[in-house]
Amino acid sequence: MADIIDARMPEPMAPSVHEEAPKELPHNLEAEQQLLGALLYNNDAASRLIDFLRADHFFQPLHGRIYDAILTLIERGELANPVTLKTRFAQDEAMQGMGGAGYLVDLTARAVNAIRAEEYARILYDFYLRRQIILLSDEMAERSRDADLSDTAEKQIEAAEASLFSLAEAGEAQNDLRPFKQAILESLESIQAAHNRVGQLVGATTGLRDLDNWLGGLHKTDMLVLAARPGMGKTSLAVTIGLNAARAYREIRDESGHVVDTEGAVVGFFSLEMSREQLATRVVSEQTRIRSNDLRKGTIDRDTYLNTVVPATQALVDLPFFIDDTPAISIAQLRSRARRLKRQHGLGMIIIDYIQLMRPSGAKRTENRVQEITEITQGLKAVAKELSVPVLALSQLSRAVEQRDDKRPQLSDLRESGSIEQDADVVMFIYRESYYEQKNKPDETDQVAMEEWQEKMNRIYNKTEVIISKQRHGPTGTIELYFEPEYTTFKNYDRIHDPSDIQ
Repeated sequence: MADIIDARMPEPMAPSVHEEAPKELPHNLEAEQQLLGALLYNNDAASRLIDFLRADHFFQPLHGRIYDAILTLIERGELANPVTLKTRFAQDEAMQGMGGAGYLVDLTARAVNAIRAEEYARILYDFYLRRQIILLSDEMAERSRDADLSDTAEKQIEAAEASLFSLAEAGEAQNDLRPFKQAILESLESIQAAHNRVGQLVGATTGLRDLDNWLGGLHKTDMLVLAARPGMGKTSLAVTIGLNAARAYREIRDESGHVVDTEGAVVGFFSLEMSREQLATRVVSEQTRIRSNDLRKGTIDRDTYLNTVVPATQALVDLPFFIDDTPAISIAQLRSRARRLKRQHGLGMIIIDYIQLMRPSGAKRTENRVQEITEITQGLKAVAKELSVPVLALSQLSRAVEQRDDKRPQLSDLRESGSIEQDADVVMFIYRESYYEQKNKPDETDQVAMEEWQEKMNRIYNKTEVIISKQRHGPTGTIELYFEPEYTTFKNYDRIHDPSDIQ
């Protein structure tokens, strides 16, 4: 029996002598040499590639050190050539192995035309990316073989996607320390772009005149919090802002056809509370001026469907507005999907409905909800900075509002308010007096009181206050919007004419 078992369970085979040897990582040493020669021959060539090519992009470490030394001298305003570099590499063992200082002279002799230096630098950068992809795939393969049950496949996919996104964003968009001069130039470009845009906004438009005037649009890298008690219309306002930004989206191109700026935004809407279908029905209601309840029940006639609903939906289908209705989405999942959307469609704005329904990235939730909310808000701010887009996050308010005579929200009313208030660049509240006044409806037998109540309701029914309680870039205060609860939409409030006369 033992012999039979042994026969069925052979010992592991030794590696075959015919197994393929590990392949060398892709590189081009000749291109590295010719590029360095071009820089040594003509230092001005460095201006074409200094913004994206780094020393670690070279395959040969010695070439990377030479490149660093060349840039150091150029930045000092000194001449970089074989003579000035000679003393820097006198003790470099790798340089000695290549023949000493004479190698610098050989490099200069290999120089390509300075005009082609950038082309060679792009070739080297491409090889660098290929090497990183190979190393990343090897790392992920090794990680996938690991039997650690806590490191799930989903986490590994998110990690791989994050690494690939960082790799894709590397090169020209580095996040290392930069001179203040560069920040000033970027600021001037932003101001000039705002001047050239319709409405002269720095950020993406909300489509609401007064809100744009106070905020200057929604700024890149900002996290904005929009908070309210249930029933105030925070989802409706968020949808209105997102649709207005998507409708305004257009690419601004230069004479050669390259995109140099955009207006509006490609919007990613993460709906943790409502389904895609429910959100779409709200939008169709606003567009067609048909109550959403009638649309859901199907109580519209065929003519209305064919002549009103169908044309309205056709006008909406091509909007750059994307919805993810995954419930209880984590920060890691949101970040991964937002990165993918940016790669594929050029994401310009993220909206989350709402913070308290999200979960942190960890596998286990803690009993300390404040700690979880802190991780979530910090994660949202990090996403805003990483993707350079505004993040509009909705939030619930505590019941403390209901206990006060003046029910206008305050910063202290934010649920788990510490981290939300701290991490947000802008905090806004929605307040509708009519929501509370409806509960004060008098007995219909009291005609005088009923007339006074109806008069007041007519005056405030469509009036909504947006209270800007915190803004790092500008003033705080209150603006008024026109809200139509029947169609769940917000519009500009016209103070001069009748409230129903809206723009």
